[in-house]
Amino acid sequence: MELLVPSLAQLDAYADSLRNGFWSDNLRREASAREELEKIVADPAAFVASLDDPEAKGPPIPLPDGSTVERLPGYRRWMWDGGFCGSVNFRWQPGTSELPPYSLGHLGYGVVPWKRRRGYATRAVALMLPEARKLGLEYIDLTTDHDNFPSQKVITANGGTLVRRFTKAAGQGGAEALLFRIAL
Repeated sequence: MELLVPSLAQLDAYADSLRNGFWSDNLRREASAREELEKIVADPAAFVASLDDPEAKGPPIPLPDGSTVERLPGYRRWMWDGGFCGSVNFRWQPGTSELPPYSLGHLGYGVVPWKRRRGYATRAVALMLPEARKLGLEYIDLTTDHDNFPSQKVITANGGTLVRRFTKAAGQGGAEALLFRIAL
């Protein structure tokens, strides 16, 4: 498995995954998949370009409660094993390792349901760590639901240590979660 910069060449495979139960936004889930499919149909090139936003020029980010928050610099990479198998999102705040309170972590990832349990998420996180180091980050934070044991395993396999248990804000779903940190 490798990470690819999203491109039009792989867009059909990504769109197929959205139609078959994948979403890249774990908070907004199916709604985010529908919205992404609409954007792909409307302007495929603009959609692909929107996935690379290291200067945070894109629009505000919608939360599940309908509110919006300021976009952070970031980009998405697609997991690829000859076909689309997932994505990893990386975001940061310039000049600091800290994130604003509305951001649940530097990395978010998801693997399509039909390719889970192959180590893809663990490898994707490992491949993103050098990217975080290049930005001068001292650590990256990741969060997961308290009962998402596969995700916890991904994080700890990459050196993550539990920082604290907390309850997400209402705009982030309000569920109990765990904050992990990977020192760089």
